[in-house]
Amino acid sequence: MGDLFENAGLEMDAPRPLADRLRPQTLDDVVGQEHLLGENGFLAAMVKSRQTGSTIFWGPPGSGKTTVARLLANETDLYFEQISAIFSGVRELREVFERARQRRRDGIGTLLFIDEIHRFNKSQQDSFLPHLEDGTIVLVGATTDNPSFELNPALLSRTSVLTFKRIDDRGMEKLLLKAEKHLGKRLPLDEKARKTLISMADGDGRAIFNLVEDVMRGCPDEQEEIDPKRLGELVQRRAPLYDKGGEGHYNLISALHKSVRGSDPQAALYWLGRMLTGGEDPMFIARRLVRMAVEDIGLGDPHALVQANAAKEAWQFLGSPEGELALAQCTVYLATAPKSNSVYTAYKAAMRSAKNSGSLPPPSHIINAPTKFMKREGYGKGYQYDHDCEDGFSGQNYFPDDFDDQIYYSPVNRGYEREIQKRLDYWDALRKKRRMD
Repeated sequence: MGDLFENAGLEMDAPRPLADRLRPQTLDDVVGQEHLLGENGFLAAMVKSRQTGSTIFWGPPGSGKTTVARLLANETDLYFEQISAIFSGVRELREVFERARQRRRDGIGTLLFIDEIHRFNKSQQDSFLPHLEDGTIVLVGATTDNPSFELNPALLSRTSVLTFKRIDDRGMEKLLLKAEKHLGKRLPLDEKARKTLISMADGDGRAIFNLVEDVMRGCPDEQEEIDPKRLGELVQRRAPLYDKGGEGHYNLISALHKSVRGSDPQAALYWLGRMLTGGEDPMFIARRLVRMAVEDIGLGDPHALVQANAAKEAWQFLGSPEGELALAQCTVYLATAPKSNSVYTAYKAAMRSAKNSGSLPPPSHIINAPTKFMKREGYGKGYQYDHDCEDGFSGQNYFPDDFDDQIYYSPVNRGYEREIQKRLDYWDALRKKRRMD
């Protein structure tokens, strides 16, 4: 039988990926999650107290979620059982719960690790609840999506959400040194290529080890020193982490919007590039640029909306990749334009007032009177045609009767709205004078 397994390549010394060979053996070996595993970290306290609670591990790929769950089970003497929500259904869950119940009767606790837990539907997520509450399992779910969007409130209320961070460059350098120590040789990379390799891994610990293997396979000559150009020929650059239908989509458009609002064209261009590189639909970006023009710039620069609509039309006319330049031009224009949300806030205030004031009719003097009956009822009586008035301004009341004048719109003292404020001040003075007369 031993020969059979050896012939099949299943012996203990069978080749394994570098990422698997260098998987941390203790929690102290885990890189990049010191906020959870350091002296004052949540997981460190859990191990120290040996009171393991159900948790959700939320973080990007390659940040160590599966590894930490496995080590957590070892440190707290729990049986580790792992399933994936992608490949498991109701029948598999029932079998898992039954095995956990049997272990509990034997005095053994179970840490159930569920990868991609957000893939389970509501009823499947609800099936965990009784087993969490009676202690049959300690649940550790892993997800790359925001739990508050993807997990049931009932499940979230029974778990602690722990955020795993993208491994920073310093952590990635530690992993490279670990790989070199294991391999017994230094990677044949010059300083710039080494930094480029770390950038290619995009904060993913698993990816950095895979890239190391690609380099070693593609460069058997240990005397050669690889520069960034040669590195690009040897390895396939990893696509940036960006889920067009998930949280990454909303995080990046939020970053773009806030950079424009914050008048930072450099950051705005970076986030625009990140979205386009990630494969975002340019028309989605164009629509958001139009929204920025009316929400954050408004009458501070009335041309902003013209620019945004022109960029949208230019992209539709030119297509990709030339059309993206129009989006970039618009992004810079909006980021450098004077900002005003006065119309945005005025609109919201007017909407609240309209909803709360009921069905008040307009004052009778501004209602047209196309019939004799309406004329007899006084509709239109006393209306002053502004063009016939001195200064082209009558100063009449246009709010409902018995409804106090309201101020919804207050221009900011920036950009074009400075001129608008001068007009409003002029009309306010005329209005007071006319009404006193």
